Amino acid sequence: MPVGVVVRQKPGVTKWARWVWRAVAVIPGAPPADWAELRRDGDTVEFHAGTLPLTLHRTETEAYLTALSCEVPKLYVIMRTQQRQGDTRPLDLVTVTASPYEAQDYTDNGEDIVEPVAMPQALIAWIGAFIEKHHQEEVFVKRKRDKSRIDLVQDGIGDARIKQVSDVYRAPASHRTEEPK
Repeated sequence: MPVGVVVRQKPGVTKWARWVWRAVAVIPGAPPADWAELRRDGDTVEFHAGTLPLTLHRTETEAYLTALSCEVPKLYVIMRTQQRQGDTRPLDLVTVTASPYEAQDYTDNGEDIVEPVAMPQALIAWIGAFIEKHHQEEVFVKRKRDKSRIDLVQDGIGDARIKQVSDVYRAPASHRTEEPK
């Protein structure tokens, strides 16, 4: 499903950050856009930054259930700061996902901006129907231990060339180095 991303630009509060960019909403079924201005209120501007596909995978229904079970169900917008010279867009939109697990993976590199956005009712219903159709509970299988006792045999301890039982960790006399006198 195509999802439009609404990004808000606000003045920064420190001298190191001139602007603060946040994804604040998504528009289900939005047409294509390229940083179209939606609303302006003083220095704060909201843009329809772009439209990305929201793709659901039947193997990730557990993650979607986690997202829907939150107090406020969320989508996650992943953005990157602009790296190319001469490009007028301040951020690159990477993806939109309904999986909190995938969003967490994007936070690991420290360069991507991951913004949670409240999920509209239309998307909650659409994702819920997808889960209803594709979700399969994974059966918990407890691991069974091997009954053999491996702690009764001491293979590999000490040097096999030493015939004494008293100290298996000492070096054989033939391999000792003499200390200079």
